[in-house]
Amino acid sequence: MAIVSGSFHSALLPFSSPKSKRRRWSPSSIPLRCSSGHGGSKRISDQSSWESKDSEGKDYLYRLGQEADNMNIAVGARQGVIDDLFVGNFLGKDSDIVFDYRQKATRSFEYLHGDYYIAPTFLDKVACHIVKNYIAHLLNVKVPLILGIWGGKGQGKTFQTELIFRAMGILPIIMSAGELESERAGEPGKLIRERYRTASQVIQNQGKMSCLMINDIDAGLGRFGNTQMTVNNQIVVGTLMNLTDNPTRVSIGQKWRESDVTHRVPIIVTGNDFSTLYAPLIRDGRMEKFYWQPDRDDITNIVHQMYAKDGITRDEVIRVVDTFPNQALDFFGALRARTYDQSISKWVSEIGGYEKLGEKLLKGKNDGNLPTFIPPKQSLEALLEAGYSLVSEQQLIMNSRLSKEYMKNIDD
Repeated sequence: MAIVSGSFHSALLPFSSPKSKRRRWSPSSIPLRCSSGHGGSKRISDQSSWESKDSEGKDYLYRLGQEADNMNIAVGARQGVIDDLFVGNFLGKDSDIVFDYRQKATRSFEYLHGDYYIAPTFLDKVACHIVKNYIAHLLNVKVPLILGIWGGKGQGKTFQTELIFRAMGILPIIMSAGELESERAGEPGKLIRERYRTASQVIQNQGKMSCLMINDIDAGLGRFGNTQMTVNNQIVVGTLMNLTDNPTRVSIGQKWRESDVTHRVPIIVTGNDFSTLYAPLIRDGRMEKFYWQPDRDDITNIVHQMYAKDGITRDEVIRVVDTFPNQALDFFGALRARTYDQSISKWVSEIGGYEKLGEKLLKGKNDGNLPTFIPPKQSLEALLEAGYSLVSEQQLIMNSRLSKEYMKNIDD
């Protein structure tokens, strides 16, 4: 919706014949009215966007046309934040003119149903980092822009962080390690700057806290064995270092503009081994490091909440946790999933067997005639049996040396 000031104004000039006197156009000379359906008219909004000013006192529509990454296009402002003229219910969405980019870039947490346990230590570290960055201008200290959460595989680093986002009402911008590489040189670095600016616009236009989160950063930027850094690796590292040093001035082009001034946005990254990252990036002052290894109480509380709907008591959860020590949190999630195997096999037989599985699943899903699946009744015995089965698989992997590095925490 790029609007060039000159052509936009001329498009609104009132018609005048050669015989009529020209009158000077002004925004207030054209009342914005629409039909009320009863032969009358009403104002579209209390304050028309043709007359409004932005927070800096500049003409709103002029700025709207001047910025290519305008808030209506890049993120989308919510009702009550921008003029009502640009807001409405469109295709079932409470949004403004363009809402598609916001829906893709931000994480909504609609998949998180019910209550989950958040480890107090984890909550304190993440919440403190976010608050420090939002009030950095009030503090007489240098606040690291990045919080690096690292630790063993499957310990719930990403999930715990997203639970905290939901609890704090934060609308984050999420990136994965797969987006840190591209066949086009410079593309991932530009993407990081765009996502950072999008998070800044969420703060400005939607009035919600936001942050940029990059999952498994060592998988995209880490150097393993004899692998070499690519051009994109170097540019991404340089981009992140530049963000930490200039968090309120972020350009996505080759020359600076006034619109490149942004809100400071905290960055959170997760990974398993930060020793594979470029050392200057993780130095103190740029990145605050948080090693996450849940203790027995954390694991017990998280697993107990995980099994809450199954009717498993806390004492039974403690029995399961103590029976399988040194296991990551994802082990107990996989353990619960394995208890479903027998019930799923029975359900497949009821719908006609594996031969007709594809037809039944797809057709039944579309017409609503798919037979109801009844979850198994969980018990301590079933959980222990599934746990021993998983441990046997782990031992087989160890004995065959399929992935010695992957299973090293068992040796420890």
